[in-house]
Amino acid sequence: MSHPSWQPYPQPYPGHNPASVLASHAERERAVDVLRAGYGEGRLEHAEFEKRVARAYEARTVGELAVLVADLPQGPVPVGRAVPGTFLPPPAPVTNGKAVGAMVCGVLTVATGGLTGVPAVVLGHAARGEMRRTGERGEGFAMTGLVLGWMSIAGWAFVVTVLIAAGLASSG
Repeated sequence: MSHPSWQPYPQPYPGHNPASVLASHAERERAVDVLRAGYGEGRLEHAEFEKRVARAYEARTVGELAVLVADLPQGPVPVGRAVPGTFLPPPAPVTNGKAVGAMVCGVLTVATGGLTGVPAVVLGHAARGEMRRTGERGEGFAMTGLVLGWMSIAGWAFVVTVLIAAGLASSG
């Protein structure tokens, strides 16, 4: 992002050259600020920095200032563009939504009397398959949903078996 004073000026008459516009004190100070930032970031050696600062204070035109800072960033550099992707930390894996759903359904089996046990098992198995393919996180959530879901189903199977056995025993 460059300073507005170094961008092309509207041409008031033919033959007008924006680089030949006389530099103001503020424009010189801005150029020195850019040089300071470049030196602070290690882009300039001390001798080069001193030489450019002296030339900035002696500059008569905007064009002379522009040449002094042309090879330096003119403002904050966005992190994503300045740093190669190799040096950025890898993005954190996303937690699988079905795994979260499996855990919620598994926990709710207590409150719902086991009605959410089957959805917990279905979501848990689907989540584990997706996580193997995509690398998403949530294995613990999926396993919690699976265990609680299967316990709920086993509990209902036990209750139904006892009721059938009691019905057969009383009718016979």
